[in-house]
Amino acid sequence: MSKGSFPRAPRRDGMSGRPGGRATPLIVALVAVVAAGLAGWLLWDASGGEDDTAGHPVAATSSAASPAAPAPRPSAVTSRPQAPSPSAGGATASPGPSAGEGAGVADGEAPRADGPLKGKVVLVDPGHNIRNSEHTAEINRSVDIGTGRKECDTTGTSTDAGYAEATFSLDVAHRLRTILRNQGAKVTFTHDGERPYGPCVTERAAIGNKAHADAAVSIHADGSAVGNRGFHVILPALVKGGAADTAPIVGPSKELGARIAGNFVRTTGSPPSNYIGGGTGLDTRGDLGGLNLSTVPKVFIECGNMRDPEDVGRLTDAAWREKAAQGIADGITDFLRGRATRVTEGRTSRPQPCHDGDTKKTPRAPRR
Repeated sequence: MSKGSFPRAPRRDGMSGRPGGRATPLIVALVAVVAAGLAGWLLWDASGGEDDTAGHPVAATSSAASPAAPAPRPSAVTSRPQAPSPSAGGATASPGPSAGEGAGVADGEAPRADGPLKGKVVLVDPGHNIRNSEHTAEINRSVDIGTGRKECDTTGTSTDAGYAEATFSLDVAHRLRTILRNQGAKVTFTHDGERPYGPCVTERAAIGNKAHADAAVSIHADGSAVGNRGFHVILPALVKGGAADTAPIVGPSKELGARIAGNFVRTTGSPPSNYIGGGTGLDTRGDLGGLNLSTVPKVFIECGNMRDPEDVGRLTDAAWREKAAQGIADGITDFLRGRATRVTEGRTSRPQPCHDGDTKKTPRAPRR
């Protein structure tokens, strides 16, 4: 029996309990009880019963009752794995650059126990972030770099085919971490692609400072004009202002950069830049917050020009990127072992970069 279709008493003439008869008190009472019961049921039904959450029937709100919507069916299409989103990646989403200042990303694996860099800490900074373009408001906000103000971060460049500098830098950083770990160094990243954007240049410097890194390198690729090719290493200028004071790190950073440049030439076969550094592969700048705010020896390396076809052929080749990582690692190793030797022997002389492992010459561009 459907709700609301209650049996009705047979029609009577007037108020009598039988056709043509007078109403008796018993029948009158019975009719009153039935009427009261019917009214009570209608009131219960209109209010939805005892508790909507308990699954009781609820009166329809439209003139025609609609059937309940079926539960959604699982999709039959299996989606391809995607990169973690800014809000969900792995266990929990990583904080933005405003949270966890200077935390960095520690290496999840222990370094080789008997390597030549045992006890050393290296900060590796993969340039930019592949998600920066999704957070332009955040990365465009200005931050204090000591000598002025600059953007929190930038999107970086890319090849004409769309291979992003951020993708390149993170790939080389991973390869570099593996090599350094096998040399016994503890490696800390400024980020590992897990952040929604950034970190800001100020935090990138703070992470290396907090880690008390023995050496720090920021990995990049340039976006210059076609025909401009080759790598160059950027050294910190002598600056002092606000939170910036590079006086303690200018000397050791120059040595670190020279070591990396010399080994990069030898390992990768790439020439020093033909448009920056006068053929030395070295450039000095005072407008980079990642260098200005560093308290540990630090350099940037622009591994090539992503807009020049010849350099693009190298940058997009995985085997060459492995060589690039090896060249950077060899330079860091030479720098750290050289400093350890001079401290042990009490020497203060500063050896020049090794171009071929035997001579002490600054790398120069090949003759064209």
